[in-house]
Amino acid sequence: MYQRKLTDELVRWKSSASRKPLILRGARQVGKTTLVEMFAEGFDYFIPLNLDKSADRQIFEKNDSINTIIQILYLQANISPAPDAKVLIFIDEIQNSPEAIKSLRYFFEQANHLYVIAAGSLLESILDNQISFPVGRVEYLILRPFSFEEYLMAYHENEALNIYNHLPFPDYGHKKLLALFVVYCLIGGMPEVVKHYLAHKDIVVVGRIFENLITAYSDDVEKYAKNDNQRKVIRHIIHNAIKMAGERIKFEGFASSNYKSKDIGEGFRTLEKTYFLSLVYPTTNTKVPFIENKRKSPKLHILDTGILNYFAGVQLMILNNDLIDTLFEGKIAEHIVGQELLSIKSNVSAKNIFWIKEKKQSNAEVDYVLQINNLLIPVEVKLGKTGRLRSLMEFIDQCPHHFAVRIYSGEYKVETTKTLKGKEFTLLNLPFYLTAKAPDYIKHHLTA
Repeated sequence: MYQRKLTDELVRWKSSASRKPLILRGARQVGKTTLVEMFAEGFDYFIPLNLDKSADRQIFEKNDSINTIIQILYLQANISPAPDAKVLIFIDEIQNSPEAIKSLRYFFEQANHLYVIAAGSLLESILDNQISFPVGRVEYLILRPFSFEEYLMAYHENEALNIYNHLPFPDYGHKKLLALFVVYCLIGGMPEVVKHYLAHKDIVVVGRIFENLITAYSDDVEKYAKNDNQRKVIRHIIHNAIKMAGERIKFEGFASSNYKSKDIGEGFRTLEKTYFLSLVYPTTNTKVPFIENKRKSPKLHILDTGILNYFAGVQLMILNNDLIDTLFEGKIAEHIVGQELLSIKSNVSAKNIFWIKEKKQSNAEVDYVLQINNLLIPVEVKLGKTGRLRSLMEFIDQCPHHFAVRIYSGEYKVETTKTLKGKEFTLLNLPFYLTAKAPDYIKHHLTA
């Protein structure tokens, strides 16, 4: 069992006076059950339920009273908690029982002395269709694949972790951290993959895990889809999304198909609810508030860069080359940066966003935009240690501030430079491994 940063959010939830039953979201196999089992060690009693099991479902389906349900749970767990005992109830695969979902309201209203967490692998795919959670009576967190920081914790790279968390970053740590990040980028952050690779350093075993994961998502199509046509569409998306990850896409005829925009769009929206993939839309704004422009083509991102690497067949290329941004036409570099930026957000609605200017005279595109201190900060992922920053400079010329970020393979440094039109600005250069620290570094330099 590896330490996860979301545990800090769970501790805050546990100590909150206004605590509500918690819905833990996330893609399949990102470690939701393991996280809850580790968190349960801080309680007096832990009652785990799996609603794939008929016996556990019947507790909710055959009993209307929340007090009766609680007494049955105590009886089956063979416990008699004192009034001040801390009892954690974990309801896994809760999507299998509408009655269990309804009970969350009554846990909140009538039994708030208990701690209740619910999760489900296919939960997000059915929320809009069959079941709705009690509005205002539950709260949400999302668990994502391992971040680079969590990878360092799993690897027990304690000294690397110390300098990773040191601001400003010391130059002497660059070579070591970049080497560790290359391996992390190679295998990605799926817990089972991390576990097997750290134990055996065996790419072949890791590959089988990725194959099984994609097979599982394909098999789940029967549960995602409303009809046979949507099943075919979703399977088509799953098997082609990996190859097109990091690219801007169009729904109409996606991946050389004959499917219409409406069908592909509905399939993508269904898969987004499973967190297997996400559509990253652009904004044309250079100041707050930023607005996603959903009439523009989105970029396609998938759950984990390790999956992208495996199915692109580039593992050995990455192992033999520490400049990850020169591979796979730069898509891997941009994709892992997006994954790291998303890893620092525990709210389920969090999304990445990029910036575009599309005009007849000239086009410009900045890879990501971060909102920091009511400013939109452009973030560009560049090839190698040098590179032209024309799009980033166009953003700076239009925005009301003088600050930008480049993510690259070089060392941490801050420089003052000018746009092509002569506007002076501060360029924060961050190595790939500090991507998730970008907001901290930005705030530090904005207030310096």
